[in-house]
This record gives sequence, C-alpha cells and structure tokens, in this order.
Amino acid sequence: MWPDLMKKSREGGLDAIETYVFWNAHEPARRQYDFSGNLDLVRFLKAIQDEGLYAVLRIGPYVCAEWNYGGFPVWLHNMPGIQMRADNHVFKNEMQNFTTLIVDMVKRENLFASQGGPVILAQIENEYGDVMSSYGDEGKAYMNWCANMAQSLDIGVPWLMCRQDDAPEPMISTCNGWYCDQYQPRRSNIPKMWTENWTGWYKNWGGKDPHRTAEDLAFAVARFYQMGGTFQNYYMYHGGTNFGRSAGGPYITTSYDYDAPLDEYGNLNQPKWGHLKQLHDLLHSMEDILTTGNVSSVDLGDDSVWGTIYSKEGGSSCFLANVDQGSDKRINFQGVNYTVPAWSVSILPDCLNVSYNTAKVSTQTSVMVKKANVAEDEPISLKWSWRPEMDDRTILLAKGDVTVNQILDQKEAANDLSDYLFYMTSVNLKKDDPVWSYNMTLRVKSSGQILHAFVNGELIGSQWSKNGGENFVFEQNVKLNHKKNTISLLSATVGFTNYGANFDLAPSGITGPVELIGYHGDDEIVVKDLSSQKWSYKIGLEGLNQELYSSQSLKWQEDSFPVNRTLTWYKTVFKAPLGTDPVVVDLLGMGKGLAWVNGNSIGRYWPSFIAEGDCNLEPCDYRGSYDSNKCLSNCGHPTQRWYHVPRSFLNDNGDNSLVLFEEFGGNPSSVNFQAIAIGSACISAEENRKIELSCQGRPISAVKFASFGNPQGACGSFVKGYCEGSKDALSVVEKACVGQESCTIDVSEATFGSTTCGDDVIKTLSVEAIC
Repeated sequence: MWPDLMKKSREGGLDAIETYVFWNAHEPARRQYDFSGNLDLVRFLKAIQDEGLYAVLRIGPYVCAEWNYGGFPVWLHNMPGIQMRADNHVFKNEMQNFTTLIVDMVKRENLFASQGGPVILAQIENEYGDVMSSYGDEGKAYMNWCANMAQSLDIGVPWLMCRQDDAPEPMISTCNGWYCDQYQPRRSNIPKMWTENWTGWYKNWGGKDPHRTAEDLAFAVARFYQMGGTFQNYYMYHGGTNFGRSAGGPYITTSYDYDAPLDEYGNLNQPKWGHLKQLHDLLHSMEDILTTGNVSSVDLGDDSVWGTIYSKEGGSSCFLANVDQGSDKRINFQGVNYTVPAWSVSILPDCLNVSYNTAKVSTQTSVMVKKANVAEDEPISLKWSWRPEMDDRTILLAKGDVTVNQILDQKEAANDLSDYLFYMTSVNLKKDDPVWSYNMTLRVKSSGQILHAFVNGELIGSQWSKNGGENFVFEQNVKLNHKKNTISLLSATVGFTNYGANFDLAPSGITGPVELIGYHGDDEIVVKDLSSQKWSYKIGLEGLNQELYSSQSLKWQEDSFPVNRTLTWYKTVFKAPLGTDPVVVDLLGMGKGLAWVNGNSIGRYWPSFIAEGDCNLEPCDYRGSYDSNKCLSNCGHPTQRWYHVPRSFLNDNGDNSLVLFEEFGGNPSSVNFQAIAIGSACISAEENRKIELSCQGRPISAVKFASFGNPQGACGSFVKGYCEGSKDALSVVEKACVGQESCTIDVSEATFGSTTCGDDVIKTLSVEAIC
C-alpha cells in the first residue's frame, strides 16, 4: 500500500511523510534485528523519495503512538539495573546503540538531505517534557544527554524534540496538539513547528468512534500559518491498522483509522482530504510571501476577530480570523466589507478576494459502503472446521516451562512473546486444614485486563476490565478435593501501557495475592495465601506454538462443530472478493480473539465489546474547540465489527484461509468478507466555483439529486428550496457526469440559468451522485 498512500498524500498537497521508527519491531530480541518486509525502513524512505516527497524521521526511540509498550522492546524492561527514560547507563547504552544503528543505516544509503536524500528532519525522544518532572534531576540530565548524543551523530539536518520547551541548542522544540497557533518557542532563533496536528483521535475497546470535522481541522491549520507557523505535520494523515499484536494502550483497537484524511483502508476520507487539499494548494501559492514577507496585525475592533498581513515588494496576502464559537462577524478590512463565519479563517491571497474559508466546504462528501463478496455465496458457502485449544498437561497437571516461588509480572515471565501466560500451582488440602469448608472461593487480584480461571481442569469463570487500566479482583466459588488440586490461571493482555511517567513499570498480568477463602459459620473467614508457593509458568497457547494459523499438516475436526465455546480454534476457506477495492471481514457473532488470513495476522478482534454511553445524534458542530469527547458516534454497537484484510494478504485466484482463535466463545456462522467502496458522493458549493465529483475509480451511475438555488438539507436528505435556476439542474449534472469516473461543473448561472433567489441569497448547488 505504500506507493498508493504516498501518491494520494502528494496529490493531497503534502510535501513530506513523517514516520516513527519502532524499536520493538526492529529489535524484538537484544541485538537481533528485523528490517524485512514491511519493516524495511530504507525501502520505505526510498519510496518516499521516489514519490518526490521529503521525509521526517522520528527515531524516538520511545514513540508512544498507541503502540505496544510505546515502541520499547519488553526485553529492555527485563535488563538488570535498568531505569527507562532516565539518566541510567544501562538504558542509555541500549538507546544509543539502536539510535546509532538507525542513523548509520540511513547514512549508508545517502538518505539524509545533507547527502542529497529525502530526510530533512529527525527527532530524538518524544513528548518527554510532559513527564520529565516525574524523574527529578535525572530527567533533566537524561534530556540533555539525548540532545548531546543525537547531535554527535552528525546527520547534517536539524534534530527535533517535541513538547520539550527547554530543549538545549541546537535542538528544535515543537508543538503537538489539536491547536498550535498560540505556541511560541522559548528561543527566538528557532522556527515555529507543529509535529502532531491531531486529525481525530484513537479508539479504545469499549469506546466510541471519534470524529473531527474538516472545517475545524482546516481552521487549526490556517490559524497556525496565520500566526507565523512554518511546518506542520498531520498525526495521522493515514492511521491504518494495528496488525498483529502492535496495538498498545492497554485496550487500543485494531483499527487505527484516527478519522484521518486517508482512512484505514487507504480511501480518501472526504470531505476532509479534499478540503485540506484546497488549503494546501492555496498555502503553497503563498509560500514565498509567508516565509519572507513582513508581518503585521490589524485590530478589527473585536477581541474575537483579527487580521494578519504578509507583505513584500510586489504584493501582499492576508488572513482574517474569527474565533467566536457562535457568531459570524461582519467586518471592514481595508475599506471592503467581509463576513467571516464563526470559528473560521478566510484567506485572501491578494488581500482583496477571499479564495478560501475554512468553514465553507466545497469538496465532496464520499459515503462509503460495504459490498457483499460476489466471488461466492457467502456466508453460506463458508465451511468451518475446528480444534480445541486446551492442553491437558497444562491445565490438569499444572506443569509449565519455568517454576519459581512467587507471582511474576507478565512482562517479566512472558517477555512479550505472547498475549497469553498460564500461572499454575497445586494445593493439597487435608480435612483439618483451617481453610477447608464446603463454602470456598478462589480470589485473584489482576492488573486489569483478562483472566480465565481453571480449577482441576474446569473453567470456573472469566473476568476482564472495562477499560483495561484498572485492577480487579476475581472471586468465584470452588469445589476442592482432599488431595492435590490444580489451579491454572490464564492471563491475557491486550497491549501494554504506552504513555505516562514511568509507564514501563505499570503492572501486567496477575499481580496477586492469589488466595483460597474459606467461609465458616458465624461470619468466620479463613484466608490461605498461595502467592509464595511454587508457581509454574507457560507462555502462549498450544495452537500458537504449533502455528495453527499457517500449518497445513495438522488435522482439524469437521463434526460436532461447537459454538460459544471458550478457547477454540476455527478455520475456513474463502474466495477473495472480486476487484481491487479494500477488503474487510465481518466478525459479528464472535467474542474476542486473534485472526489470521493466509498466515498473516490481521490483529486482535473483540466485536462483543459494545461501545457504551450516549452519543449526540445531531450533526457535529465544527464550531468551538475540539477534544476527544466531542462528536462521538457508534454508541450501543460493537467497538469494532469489521477488520481490514489487505489485498496483499490475499490470493486473487484460488483459495484463502481464515483462522480464528476464539477466547471467550463465539459463533462464526455469520462471518463473511466484504469490499469497501464509495456508494455515493454529495457536494454543496456556492456559485462562482468549479467543483469536482468523483467515484474514485468507478463510474458515476446516476444522479439522485441536483438543485441550484437555495437547496436545503444534508447528504442523503437534500431537498429543493424556494428558488432554482431556470435550467433543470438534474439534467445538467446527469449530462456532465453519468458514465464518467469524475466530472467538473462550473457552479454559476451560466451553467444552471438565472434564478429568482434575490441578491440576499447566496446561490448554492447541491448534488448527490450514485457510484
């Protein structure tokens, strides 16, 4: 997908691609490196260069990014004497080794701009200023060490330290956030830069779908450049998918769509992509005057409205901003009257004519739809086989790979080799044991993700946290014998914590204590603490260790097909959906688990986790400051129902395999594959503009609605107003567009005929086309 995503980025008006470098992906075991396949950093940077773009290399190597453990490899946590992100020689040695490795790799290929390559900026650390005070004097010393170490690598391009106001020279401190127009670097000799303009927000399991409007995002960008900004990067322009076990959090979803201008599947997220493209094109046309012109501010007599003039010999360009959240403002600027809508910026490249206003969207809204797989009659045609996961030796004999006399943190015991870790012990109860009772429970304190408890081979219960970040206490009744009893606790993680001061020390797995509770008469309670006795540990699951997701030699059962059964593997064969549209698999009916297509992990799934809470069903109001609690949707529905299957994972001709490991219990009978495509395109634009409608590679098949005058409503519910052009707008648009992949229309009375709307009506064309 890289070339296509980069092409769409360049076409959208971007100059550079910014990327993190994920330490845990590239050094999964100490001094064992992986730059193969999609981890080929050099190939990625060369692809950027081939597309005519620059690159910004955010080495970190702490990255946050809602990525597992913030991008740190867990083996780092397990090194003796280490303290991460502090003035600690063990950590600094490992960090310098990896950073130097990356820099040397890029240097060898002549990829820094100082060598004629595309990399114009590099970053060391990431948002350390947010947490530095928690590390005391060692934090300040570490930050200075980072700067000196980076500078010593002599890359010939500037180094960034985002959200690090006190970054030492020559480091450039930058801003991250939804708005950075008010940000000013502490040092006057460095440019005003914005490394993360948050285009939306990420999603947690159990969370709602976030949305940031195109109007507000464009407003933030225009304000930034009005106020002297020189560089801004979208986080994210394309978020994509957390394949495998890369999602962090905890509880970050597999989808990392982020409501970005390019959606999870690489489609244009319209109108956001197009509205920003128009802004980018205009700013590019003003680049010389914005970077070399003299700047002056204009008092327009209202605290919420201000003007900015960039001027130099031969011309000037102007910005008019209205930060009022509710009221449009009518102003007089240089002898001309203008109306600036609430929470918007108007850009006048000649300081006279408004070429762009952030609140007025004149690009299409694309309505994406999911199409059934016509390659075969799914889901009826999907034939499933299955295998149980349970290993009797593990569950009944409580035998693992390592045995110690304590409860271990899951990071220490499993080293991030799997989401799953068995904690196992046995206990012999005599009749005279004080805890013995006919009313006994097993009580376990867990770190707040997922726990399945087995006693003598039987599942007695499961429990998980609603948000993945709070500890919980599991307690269930147990029936024990006057002999050896086995206790097997299966702990499952859903991404390690990736942000915050000392985030690396956040507990994982079973924290303990693990206790047997005996309830006797007269409120007498006896507690038997099992935490310090012999515990055996087994990493992963039998099916994972046997690589059931890719093995062709192991047998699967086709009879006695079970549903709603915990810890069960399912397998089916399917045909790839026809065409080139992005593919998703609908996993509604499943509980939680892992999924693979042709041996490629498409990530964790959890469609049984419902997004709870209330959503405002009214259209999202772009006016006013955005945050992650504004403009939410999808309440009462699965947090994530559809899962991305890249076309590169599929065999276009022949069979494909889907393997599911179901942890909670589910029914795969409704699982099916679908393709995502644009179903319809809508647009509303004021007169004296040229608009483009596109079905993104497919022909426009029909025009459902078209009206020039004062049409009302929104996409999918347009209605005619009280005035219209003298020509039939529907016929005009049909003639121009039907049968074409895209069409351009001049929104004017010359095209649609004169109207009786009156001078006080801003004449508008609204169209809904079917793809």
